[in-house]
Formats: sequence, structure tokens, C-alpha cells
Amino acid sequence: MTEQALIVIDLQNDFCPGGALAVAGGDEIVPLVNDLVRNFDHVVMTQDWHPAGHSSFASSHPGRRHFETIDMPYGPQTLWPDHCIQGSLGSDFHSGLAWTKAELLIRKGFRSAIDSYSAFFENDHKTPTGLAGYLRERGIGEITLCGLATDFCVAYSALDAAEQGFSVTVRLDACRGIDLDGSVEAMLKRMRAAGVALA
Repeated sequence: MTEQALIVIDLQNDFCPGGALAVAGGDEIVPLVNDLVRNFDHVVMTQDWHPAGHSSFASSHPGRRHFETIDMPYGPQTLWPDHCIQGSLGSDFHSGLAWTKAELLIRKGFRSAIDSYSAFFENDHKTPTGLAGYLRERGIGEITLCGLATDFCVAYSALDAAEQGFSVTVRLDACRGIDLDGSVEAMLKRMRAAGVALA
């Protein structure tokens, strides 16, 4: 029987109300995520983990504003407020998150020249994080995703997981989105088209 894992995406202070890149209602999902953590035998957490001056920060591009899109060598890149800087309070998990059960912590976005939304690949869609291999070696074929934000790191993780052959469910009730110009609806469509179950 194939094993199942819960992957909790970026439930960090900077993505919760009061944080540098706050997702509306981001903290509301914590009790539900904790319930999910309790009910899964295998739990993986991801953590956005940027060095200061990361290339995805608007502050690294003089004259550019937050949420503008620029072209990077690997494709279009949204410019973000400085967030989840390594070792900062903003990069810490939300204080209410029951994260200690996690068997694996995937840190992403630590390469200064490339951003990383997905738990599986950097934004060049070529550089792997190693998560797919880890899951396969453990006999895990079904994954459930929750966390922040629906339309970026959760969605890109789900799409990559589906492409890698995993059976993928996204618990929308345990996610919250940023919604830049309709990005939540656009990514829900892409996930459905890729065969991701939206629960």
C-alpha cells in the first residue's frame, strides 16, 4: 500500500498578518493544519529561507516596486517585499504551528540568484530540492498539501508533484492565497487541469 504524506508549505511569520508579505487570514489555518499534522504518519514542512538581498526582492532592483514582474534568466519573476530572511523572526514558523512531528524540513529560496516557489524545484523548473526522491525512497505516493500561499508556493508545489507522478490533494480550507490580479482562480484552474484534487 502506498504511503501518504502531509506537506505543510511556508507557514511562517512573514506570511501571516503583521508579517512582511502577509497573506490575509494566513494565521487562521494554524488549528486546521495542526489537526492534519496529528492525522498523518508522515509530515514534511517547507520554509522560505532567503539570504539578505535576494534577487526576488524589489529592494534588489533600484526603481522597481513590490509585485512588479521582471524577466530573469529563468523566466518572469514577481518582485516581493523583503521577507523570510534566514534566521529572522519573520522566517520562523508561526508560533502556534505544531511542527515538531515533521520528518523533513525543505528550505527553499536560499540561492540568491533564483527564487523557489515549489517544494520540488527552483523556479527554473530544473534544479530539484530532493523532495521527490525522498518521498519515493520512503514509498510515499500520495501527498496532501496545505499552507501559504494557495496561488504561489502551494500551487507550484502541487503542479510539480503531479508532474512527478504523485497523487496530489490540496486542502483549500487549510490554505490562504495572495491573489495578485486573479492569481488564485488562475492557479486553481491550472491545478484542476493537472489532475490535482482540490478538497
